[in-house]
Amino acid sequence: MKRLKLAFAALIGLAASPAAAQAPATPRPTAPAPVAVSAPAAATTPVLTKADADAWLDGFFPYALQRGDIAGGVVVIVKDGQVLTQRGYGFSDVDARKPVDPETTMFRPGSVSKLFTWTSVMQLVEQGKLNLDADVNTYLDFRIPPRDGKPITLRNLMTHTPGFEEAVRGLIASGTTATPLDAVLKRWTPKRIFDPGTTPAYSNYATALAGYIVQRVSGMPFDDYVERNIFGRIGMTRSSFRQPLPASLQPLMSRGYQLGSGKPMPYEVIEAAPAGSLAATASDIARFMIAHLAQGGPLLSPQTARTMHTTYLDILPPLNRMALGFYEQNQNGHRVIMHGGDTRLFHSALWLFIDDNVGMFVSLNSTGRDGATGAVRGALLAQFADRYFPAPPPRDGRVDAKTAAEHARMMVGNYIVSRRSQTSFLWAGALINQIEVTLNPDGTLLIPSSKTIGGAPRKWVEIAPFVWREAGGEMRMAAKVVDGKVQRFSYDPGAPISLFERAPWYADKGWLNPLAWVAFAILLITALSWPAAAIARRIYAATLPLAGQDRKAYHLVRASALAALLAAGGWAYLLSIMGANPNNINGAYDTHVTLLQIIGPIVFFGAVAVAAWNAWRTWAGKRSWIARIWSVLVLLAAAVLVWGVVSYGLIGFGLDY
Repeated sequence: MKRLKLAFAALIGLAASPAAAQAPATPRPTAPAPVAVSAPAAATTPVLTKADADAWLDGFFPYALQRGDIAGGVVVIVKDGQVLTQRGYGFSDVDARKPVDPETTMFRPGSVSKLFTWTSVMQLVEQGKLNLDADVNTYLDFRIPPRDGKPITLRNLMTHTPGFEEAVRGLIASGTTATPLDAVLKRWTPKRIFDPGTTPAYSNYATALAGYIVQRVSGMPFDDYVERNIFGRIGMTRSSFRQPLPASLQPLMSRGYQLGSGKPMPYEVIEAAPAGSLAATASDIARFMIAHLAQGGPLLSPQTARTMHTTYLDILPPLNRMALGFYEQNQNGHRVIMHGGDTRLFHSALWLFIDDNVGMFVSLNSTGRDGATGAVRGALLAQFADRYFPAPPPRDGRVDAKTAAEHARMMVGNYIVSRRSQTSFLWAGALINQIEVTLNPDGTLLIPSSKTIGGAPRKWVEIAPFVWREAGGEMRMAAKVVDGKVQRFSYDPGAPISLFERAPWYADKGWLNPLAWVAFAILLITALSWPAAAIARRIYAATLPLAGQDRKAYHLVRASALAALLAAGGWAYLLSIMGANPNNINGAYDTHVTLLQIIGPIVFFGAVAVAAWNAWRTWAGKRSWIARIWSVLVLLAAAVLVWGVVSYGLIGFGLDY
């Protein structure tokens, strides 16, 4: 079970990528990495100059890359319309010992690509060709079904609130050329599981849909549009969304690694290209940041840029919000908008200190050891802000002890992430990764999966009704209460794109997991007793004291218990290997999925039927009370197993996920 949970965490983390585009820093549906407490402002605060920034970066990066087993990285800082500094560290090709050059080495910024798609949308809005609040079907040549009569708008797409369930099939393809965008989108429309505008649930499909709208309304392929209207306007000459890269750019591309000490991996192909297929140098990304910091520069009018940067969607105040395409991630009292991005191999983030005319971009070409890239990015932002934009620690209020204890008790329960697959067998992923909220012995909140960078569970202090801050840190958590019950909660900085809702009662791990383990134990003992009893009878020259239908029921109930366990094990193994490698969610295991979808219902429901028949035969005959009680336990265990596989979405047909 632990391995299966880790595999699903990887699968969800991948979905947060470029397409794994990214939730600010949540590779799995737990709380993102903590942000350090801001240092008090002092007269000795360093000035953000090239010399000081270079010295600081040169002290930060080499150690971070070595400790995290990361092959190479690049960082660029812009200030007041100019590149302040750009630095490359480590290697773009380890075997060739080719150093990273921020001017010429191309990285994959993952979902930072989305900012280019959203900028394209806003250009067309500015020209009057798109309306942020019109039904997207107005611009499509296929139809997105309404939910309860409510259509999706571009505003919903830009704020990740169209209500789509997660789509992961083909997220990162194993081939060398991307499938045409229209074919990707028309292959399957993810079901809408939330009303539009109500629930943040990060969606690569939604961004790809917006890119397709840009393509249709502009009358040119998406790649051509971006090259002409973004790259061309600001001089991004070493950037491309094309897959594979143009031949002239391929020699500039950094290799990608799982570990810097490992072997390079093939170039990743992102099927939902507008969501994450960009390759670019740090110096080119600097031009993009400078344009946005200059109120749109050559890309957008000042009014359109302000609209994009300041139109926020409040879902869980006072947590960080979603702007039009950017995440809010305020730091030390300074207004910051940003976007993160992860492919399987590259890990990036872009921050704009929008009122200070300062921007920073970082990209790493390896996943690294033990989630190192998330720690590097989090520490880089925190240390940068504390060094150049320090502020006193926040002054918080405090909720009285009695009320805080009551609110903590109201939070207790199990929760699932809003960004999830829900209508396929991958629904099991959200349920396996339920977030547990419980209490410490002193009655304060405890969320075991939310840990500090040192691995200890965070301590939460309630600073306002249903708003908590990490003790000694800046991370906040807030909950929404409806009719006196906690309905949902989230953390900074992930709040703009996902939240946690109460797990459905029928699949709440609080009661289902213990019951499932008991059921598995009963079925396993029943199955193992079959050969064990046969061996014992052979050794002692005994015979089975059953005949006719009773004898048949005896054998069938043990065979069906074994078959049910094997089918459940097959699903567990299949889900585990699909979660462990993105190449395994591209259809490579469709035959296995189909086979389990056909065999599963027969085996699982058959086990209940056989167990019921066996119980009837056992109670109707002159059997011992032990046999009678065990027959009932086997029937209940088979019923629990069926309840579990149905609740987890493992009964059904289809390869859309």
